[in-house]
Amino acid sequence: MDRREFLKKSGWAALGLAASGTLFNLAGCAKGANALAPLPDELRKSFPDLREMKVFWGDVHNHCNVTYGHGDLDDAIEAARQQLDFVSVTPHALWPDIPGRNDERLKWVIDYHENAFKRLRRGGWGKYVARMKECNDPGKFLTFISYECHSMEHGDHVALCHDFSTPLVECTSVPDLKRKLKDYKVFVTPHHMGYITGFRGYNWDAFREDAQTPFVEMYSRHGLAETDQDDYAYLHDMGPRVYEGSIRYGLERGNKFGIMCSTDQHAGYPGSYGDGRIGVYCDSLTRDNLWDAMAARRVCGVTGDKIKIDFRIGDAMTGDITRGNRREIYLNVEGQNYIDYVDLIKNGECLARLSAPHTTHVPDERVIRAKVKVDFGWNREERYIHWQGGLRISEGEINDVQSCFRGAAFTSPQEGETAFKTRVNRIVGRTPQSVELDMYSSKNPNTTTPATQGVILDVTMPRNGRITASFNGHTWSYTLDELLQGSKAHFLRGWLSEAVQFHRAAPVSAFSIGHYMVDERPERDTDYYYVRVRQRDGQWGWSSPIWVERA
Repeated sequence: MDRREFLKKSGWAALGLAASGTLFNLAGCAKGANALAPLPDELRKSFPDLREMKVFWGDVHNHCNVTYGHGDLDDAIEAARQQLDFVSVTPHALWPDIPGRNDERLKWVIDYHENAFKRLRRGGWGKYVARMKECNDPGKFLTFISYECHSMEHGDHVALCHDFSTPLVECTSVPDLKRKLKDYKVFVTPHHMGYITGFRGYNWDAFREDAQTPFVEMYSRHGLAETDQDDYAYLHDMGPRVYEGSIRYGLERGNKFGIMCSTDQHAGYPGSYGDGRIGVYCDSLTRDNLWDAMAARRVCGVTGDKIKIDFRIGDAMTGDITRGNRREIYLNVEGQNYIDYVDLIKNGECLARLSAPHTTHVPDERVIRAKVKVDFGWNREERYIHWQGGLRISEGEINDVQSCFRGAAFTSPQEGETAFKTRVNRIVGRTPQSVELDMYSSKNPNTTTPATQGVILDVTMPRNGRITASFNGHTWSYTLDELLQGSKAHFLRGWLSEAVQFHRAAPVSAFSIGHYMVDERPERDTDYYYVRVRQRDGQWGWSSPIWVERA
């Protein structure tokens, strides 16, 4: 399906006609003198319903005990199956310029990594490939094989493979790795970009716009590399974040690439909530469709919540290159919680910001759509709390359930354990009025790192209808109206025990934004635009750029 057919099918062709000749702009940090005007109701109503938009979610960079890391491969795949559409669990495989051979302080680095690489080549690779292939289920859950190459000079990269027959090769550098894989369908993607160049940070001098690197990984557990001044600083002992490795630096050099996120989780939990996920825009969950969409840069990145971003400039979609001096910009966002603000970035500057109202309007209708997040955790003890029970609504329908399942906040065996065992969180049953859950929460390791588990219910129900949670022999119940007024929480066994939290319910006006504007000010021969979304709960989402050439 070409772009125009896709636009027509999704409703954007009609929207473009309805909006023709109209100028709207966002409040906040807009540059220039574009007139500010509210989005009219008739235009807002013509935006496509993002519930119908197909975005498939995955994690293509994460680790378990196949090499170094923790948790078994089978558990990692099962954890991924619970909340993702596709996955690749990644063995560590190569480090051609490993340092420390003449430095006693770093000798452990060589031993730790090279022993893992040897295990992979002594039978581990074949077993890994066979198991990933067995778990592939076209149309329902896709698996891919991959492996990681560390590099001091060029930065770390993941080789993501289309075919299960793709070989594990040896290389002398990342460019050499790309040369040896050029005849295979493989994406070679840099990650944790922002470390110091020459010390496993990315080297933008080596970037090439080719079929092997259509996108880069901007966010993971390592931190955020949009710029050098963002949330989520780099805190690993590999060092601080610098501008020369950032996404903004790469875009300002004129490079074209998509933006995605992955977890880089080392405790066998792909898709771990808050650690990074990739979204892919395509029509169906088939291997070739998904691959072709990734190759076309039809990707986005989120920290955890599956934030849908429908971003167009004329008939160009995210990842496209288009041409023209009059840029009609369409933006439609659906979050999973209260949206804080949405930024439209042009050439590294904030062209426009839409800030959500401080007090969200709740419609007067008796039956409304809302999203309600329920979290479980806060236990003080080192041991896991096993949550068993369910959520149900008294009236109406649960439209969707988004899981917010996290992997371990630690990656070593805990007290009383001889080996690390992944606790897989599950949605074990669902009806139009209920969802049954089986989860494990650990204590939050500190006051800034969460280890809670949760789900988000997308409901359409009467405001006086009740949402009830029954877990571990306890039951709590609130009307939707009560939850629209604020959050509720309960301890199970008194102060300093495990707890459950009903978050403030979010009506449609809180989690969705539609916007149209026209930019008639080309600044460069090729301008780039992308969108970023921040929710009030600290979850983020980013689109890939659209590039517009001056006519």
